Amino acid sequence: MPEMVIAGAVDAHLHHPARQGSRPLPHSHQLQGCHPPRPFLALAMGPIAPRLLSTPRPAPPPSLPTCHLPHGSDFLPLLEHCSTLTSLDLSHFYCWTEDLPPALQAHPSVAASLSRLNLLTLSTEGFNSQELLAITRACPNLTHLLAACVFDPRFMDFVGDEALLALASHCPRLTLLHLADSSSLSNARPDLDDDGFPAEDASISRTALEEFFAALPLLEELTLDVCRNVMDAGPALEVLNSRCPGLKSLKLGQFHGICKAIESVLDGIALCSGLESLSIKNTGDLTDSGLLAISRGCPKLAKFEVQGCNNITETGMRNLAGMLRKTLVDVNISCCKNLDAASSLRALVPIRDRIRRLHIDCIWDSLPQSEIPSDKSAPRHAFDLNESAEEASTSNCSAAAGFMNDSPKKKKCRYAVNDSPKKKKCWSRLQYLSLWIPVGELLTPLTLAGLDSCPVLEEIRIKVEGDCRKRPKPTERAFGLSSLARYARLFKMHLDCGDAIGYALTAPTGHMDLSLWERFYLNGIGNLNLSELDYWPPQDRDVNQRSLSLPAAGLLQQCSTLRKLFIHGTTHEHFMTFLLNIPNLRDMQLREDYYPAPENDMSTEMRAESCSRFEDALNRRQIPD
Repeated sequence: MPEMVIAGAVDAHLHHPARQGSRPLPHSHQLQGCHPPRPFLALAMGPIAPRLLSTPRPAPPPSLPTCHLPHGSDFLPLLEHCSTLTSLDLSHFYCWTEDLPPALQAHPSVAASLSRLNLLTLSTEGFNSQELLAITRACPNLTHLLAACVFDPRFMDFVGDEALLALASHCPRLTLLHLADSSSLSNARPDLDDDGFPAEDASISRTALEEFFAALPLLEELTLDVCRNVMDAGPALEVLNSRCPGLKSLKLGQFHGICKAIESVLDGIALCSGLESLSIKNTGDLTDSGLLAISRGCPKLAKFEVQGCNNITETGMRNLAGMLRKTLVDVNISCCKNLDAASSLRALVPIRDRIRRLHIDCIWDSLPQSEIPSDKSAPRHAFDLNESAEEASTSNCSAAAGFMNDSPKKKKCRYAVNDSPKKKKCWSRLQYLSLWIPVGELLTPLTLAGLDSCPVLEEIRIKVEGDCRKRPKPTERAFGLSSLARYARLFKMHLDCGDAIGYALTAPTGHMDLSLWERFYLNGIGNLNLSELDYWPPQDRDVNQRSLSLPAAGLLQQCSTLRKLFIHGTTHEHFMTFLLNIPNLRDMQLREDYYPAPENDMSTEMRAESCSRFEDALNRRQIPD
């Protein structure tokens, strides 16, 4: 039977109170009556309507009236009637940061039983130090903690040295810790012309970091994204290696001096030899030498992400890929000034037959030069680990040659890759591809950049970002989705245009409104054999509207193979009727899951009654199989 779910901020369900003929029960009674004792609960809440996301899913609770309640009122019924909780995910729950600590303090037994707590939410400005410490003091048995924090020293009660040390003392059993400044959760891309050193420094010292790491010996996964400079972090990361021997995953944002690689000596993060996943974000002084040292010191790396590091080049990434050829299968390269799409793909040639997951930025700056073979440009891109030590001493690859422990002229490096021009460029194991592309650019050059053959590619995620209002009309009619038809096994797509900003209503002369931009981006999607599609329409932030337009609905109905369609936005009821023409559609979700979401009484689009009529029409259809 097809399923229709309305998830979001206004009517988060199909069972509207007006249809049920009785006064809705309070939210606490809904929780008590619908749920047996469950160890895990995830909550999502908009400005009005909360809903449950656990499985199995009961009929969601009705909308609550808007009112002013004491701190913690949203959480008290939950903690009172769900006494066996061990895991609580509030990452999609819109709330004030000061609401959670008093609720946890009022139910100490429930708080003490929690082992996992996720507070990474965009709806707040982050938890300050007092709130964070009150939460961790109430939950001493946490093993997983994820929280958005205030690291900016310009704010009162920011998270600094004292807060980090107190957190570690409150929760010494942590195996996963994710602390991120709230501004980092917005996915804002750094300026490529920036030097990587923002004006403000975080109030986090090297000494405090060393004590912090020493107090958490069980850590296996650590994320610190503070969005402020943490200088000279290398010595503290060396302590991390010795004090947290089980560390497997590390993500650092705005940390500098993490690996200086002076005279080929391993230091800093390069000494964390047990790492299997490493993410480096906005590190202004990371160089190709640092990448080489990391590849030598962290031989188990299976996943590597680098973002906003403008001093690394294609040569450095190719060195790292060659050294980690046996283990590296997941790579993310984004916002790096010297690494556009073509150069990123050339850098990954050593693992082209092994990589399974990949993210690149669709910047085509070097594409014309990459298509023209030239001896002059060859040294810029070539990395030959077969050259002798004498030859390597005059090149930027001398450090790599010095650590092969092989005779300079008699033996070849085991990481060598034969990248003959005649050899077919086949990414034989690539299953997942993620792309970022600026608004107005085309997707069609992707195959020319080097991704022409991906025989097992199954899933693709495309993120379109930018201001349509500052762009002229595209010269081409279509974005280029039809070019993806060459990937025969592609069945799942995430097309996220949610950060493409434009005019939802009448556009000025010479510009296109969002309906025409949607036509541009969705043109050709019917040529793909997709069975699952997540689609985020572009939005007009001035009127807080992200909705599916008439051209978009008409193009989506051409996807005859779709079984699941999730639209992250609103739409009009008669536009939804187009989707009834998709013969195999059996799971349709309309999600107002953006923040802030529109209020029900201000929206002229989908309401509960409209959704119910669409659901009934969907249920009446005969599905061929």
